[in-house]
Order: sequence, then structure tokens, then C-alpha cells
Amino acid sequence: MGAFVQFKDVTKIYKSGDVEVRALSDASFEIQKGEFCVIVGESGAGKTTLLNILGGMDTLTHGQVIMDGAEISSYSRTQLENYRRFDIGFVFQFYNLIPNLTALENVEIAAQLCPDPLPADRVLKAVGLGNRMSNFPAQLSGGEQQRVSIARALAKHPKLLLCDEPTGALDYETGKSILKLLQDSCRRDGMTVVIITHNGALAAMADRVIRVKSGAIHSVRMNDHVVPVEQIEL
Repeated sequence: MGAFVQFKDVTKIYKSGDVEVRALSDASFEIQKGEFCVIVGESGAGKTTLLNILGGMDTLTHGQVIMDGAEISSYSRTQLENYRRFDIGFVFQFYNLIPNLTALENVEIAAQLCPDPLPADRVLKAVGLGNRMSNFPAQLSGGEQQRVSIARALAKHPKLLLCDEPTGALDYETGKSILKLLQDSCRRDGMTVVIITHNGALAAMADRVIRVKSGAIHSVRMNDHVVPVEQIEL
């Protein structure tokens, strides 16, 4: 039985006319089920391309990606749509909430797309928004909106939670509370969580740290001593 996530010699080349841009080059790594993984790299290193391929939002040029035993790199467009809908939870830097729906409705609408969703009200309570369910996004702070976004992703009961710079638009303390929420979700529910970031300080909170540099995997290491978010200076 292989690892839960397997990237095998993945290359991604974007073409614009006669110009080729190699965003990823022979990238290989593994992530085990239930791990909290941080992928670190500077802007333009290739980490978002990596996340987009893992999340089924982009295709690769060559190589192989396997998630939970399925080779997603060979999926058709329809299969990729179902993979994104059912298997992946996304958390982005910007919250992408529907402005005329309440917090509860924003979470419910995502849960309705999935065969085995978690109750929206229960998930909102778990992220600390039990008393804000009837509020609209404009009535919520940035941190609260990001919590709704995380609740929306968790309610899908995904196999994999992918987070692209999830604290990028938040202040220091709010950012730490969001990271704690993600770390707690991983530990409590055994969820596999992948965070993409340019902030190397986040590496201390991860089980596995993957460093990306110039479109290549620079290093992969396991943390022997995972640090709680509260003790990290971001």
C-alpha cells in the first residue's frame, strides 16, 4: 500500500506561443494519511502550481499523481470535477463567500454537493462561530469570514484539505488562531491537511515539510518535534 498522496516525477510546462515556462520539474514527494504538511517556497517557486495539480484544478505535462490509491493525473475532465467536488476541501487567502447568504447558508450550500457531509451548524460551532450563523459575510470580520471558509471546506468531509496562504489577508493574532484551527482539525479528525505558504516559520507546526525552489522539490523532511501554533513566532 502506497502513501496517501504520491507525486511522481511531475513536470508542468506552460506554453505561450513559442515560449515554454517550466513551472514544475520532476517533482516527487509523498504525504501520509492524517499528516499536517506545509509546503514552503518563495513567490514563483511553483508551490501554487503544485497545489493546483494536487487539487485537480490543473493538469500536468508528464508524471503521475496518486491520491488515496486513485491516479488522478489520468482523470478525464468530468472525473476531475467530481474529484474537486467530493474529495478536496479548498481554503484560499480570500474567502470567496457568497455575500447574500448567511454564514450557515454558505456552509450548507457546499455540503449539499457532497454524499457524506457534516452538519453545517456543527462545523460552524467547531470553528467558533456558533453565535454568528445568521450573519452575512459583510457583518463578519476577516478572521470570521476565513473561519466560515474553513467550515465550508470541512463540511464537505473531504479526504484532503488544501490551503493556499490561508492567513495571507489576516492580522498576526487572527492568523495564528486560523492556523490553530487547521492544526486542531488535523489532529482531532485525522484529516490530511496541506498548507502552501511563503512563511518558513510555519514549518515548525508541520509533520512533514516540503520546500519548493525554482520549480523543483528542494527538500522533504519530517519534524521530530512538532510545535503547537501558540508557541510559534510567525
